[in-house]
Amino acid sequence: MYVPAHFSADDAEVRELLAGCGAADLVTVTPRGLIATYLPVLYDPSVGEHGAMLAHVARNNDQWREPADGEALLIVHGPDAYVSPSWYASKAEHGRVVPTWNYLTAHVYGRLVVHDDPAWVESMVRRLTDRHERGRAPSWAVDDAPPAFVAGQLRAIVGLELRVTRVEAKAKMSQNRPEADVAGVVAGYRAQGDTTMANAVKAAARTEREG
Repeated sequence: MYVPAHFSADDAEVRELLAGCGAADLVTVTPRGLIATYLPVLYDPSVGEHGAMLAHVARNNDQWREPADGEALLIVHGPDAYVSPSWYASKAEHGRVVPTWNYLTAHVYGRLVVHDDPAWVESMVRRLTDRHERGRAPSWAVDDAPPAFVAGQLRAIVGLELRVTRVEAKAKMSQNRPEADVAGVVAGYRAQGDTTMANAVKAAARTEREG
């Protein structure tokens, strides 16, 4: 990934992005060519030096059966949105501005391990479910379903573990713009109700100043 210095995400941003990731694109190079699947994922920082991303696929999905050639790639997507030049203070000053896109993303590389093991898959599914059901009212738990039904569902999926070897992350949040332009971008996002992007741009600007 091309990452200019001012768009480089620090370790804390990377950990937060991986921990908050709900789903991501798994890409593998196989004898059949590239295979990609969009998967719910769970980050486990306790595995190895860089952690692991846990997931599962349908048993009928050939990606788990095809051996990955070298590293597998998981593409993690953070918040992203269009940037209008009309938000920039510099538009009124000289007009030399163009549209762009702000985004946070990480390319997570690692060794893909297949777990065709009901116990491993059940543990991972329970952890994934607990994560997304936490705080909901009412909430759902795996044990709310009949045991025989759960067993059948587990037989229909296969576990995947991407043991992370390296991460390339990019946080492009208008850090290369003058302060007045950044303020305009934040105001533009807030005006359209996108508080997530407004806060992300503010946080990136603060980090840039403190760095």
